[in-house]
Amino acid sequence: MRLLLVEDDDRIAGPIMEGLVRYGFAVDHVKSGASALSASPAALVLLDLGLPDMDGIDVCRALRARSAVPIIMITARSEEADRVVGLEVGADDYLSKPFGVRELVARIRAVTRRTHPERHAPPRTGTTGVPLQGSPHARLPEERGDQHLGPLTINRRTRGVTLDSRPLTLTPKEFDLLAQLAGDPGAVHSRQQILDTVWDPNYFGPTRTLDVHVSALRRKLGDPSWIATVRGIGFRLTVPGDSAYA
Repeated sequence: MRLLLVEDDDRIAGPIMEGLVRYGFAVDHVKSGASALSASPAALVLLDLGLPDMDGIDVCRALRARSAVPIIMITARSEEADRVVGLEVGADDYLSKPFGVRELVARIRAVTRRTHPERHAPPRTGTTGVPLQGSPHARLPEERGDQHLGPLTINRRTRGVTLDSRPLTLTPKEFDLLAQLAGDPGAVHSRQQILDTVWDPNYFGPTRTLDVHVSALRRKLGDPSWIATVRGIGFRLTVPGDSAYA
C-alpha cells in the first residue's frame, strides 16, 4: 500500500517513514501543499496542517474536490475547532502530535477498512470451504444493485448516490453515514451505533464529528428533513413526504 506523507519537518517525517516502512508500507514524502497536489496518486494521504506554503485545510479541501482518497490529518493543533474544520472539509481521521507509529498504523488500517471494505471482506465459502462462484465478495442483493428511497438512489458497489437523477458528490465518510442510515430507513440509529460502524469501535475523537457530518449531508441532500434527529438517541433517515418512513 503506497502512502503520501505531507510533512515539512524532516525530524518528524523521518521517524514516521521508517516506522511505516517497517510495517510494510511504501511512503512518498513531500514537504509542501503544492507538492502534495501535484504528487502521484496514493492509496492514502497523511497530511500535516502546518505547511510552509499553504494551510493543510486548503490542501485537504483541494484533494477532496478531485478525489475520494482517504486523508488522515496529522498535526500539532489540538483545538476541537481545528479538528472539526478538518473533518468537515473531507478528512477521514485526525491524529494529534505527538503519536506513536503503532497508533498511526492502527488509524491507517481502520480508515482503509471503512473506505475500502472490499479489501478486507473474506470470500464467501460453501460447506467445502471453496469460494462460491459468481459472488466473490458475498454482497447482499441490495449491495449488488441500486437502493431506491424516493428520489434518492444509493449504490454501495460503486459508492454512487443520485438525487432526482442528479449525482451527489459525497466524501467517503458522508457516503458511509448515508449508507448506514439507509441500511434500515425509518429506524433510529443511535449515535454510538453510528460511531462504531461509520468511524470505528475504538474511535475516541470529538463526538461533534458526527453532527458535523450529518449537517454536511443534510446540505447536500438539499432538505434537512432527510435526516431526522431523535433527541437523546441518534438519527434516522426519512424520505420527505413519504409516510412509510415518517
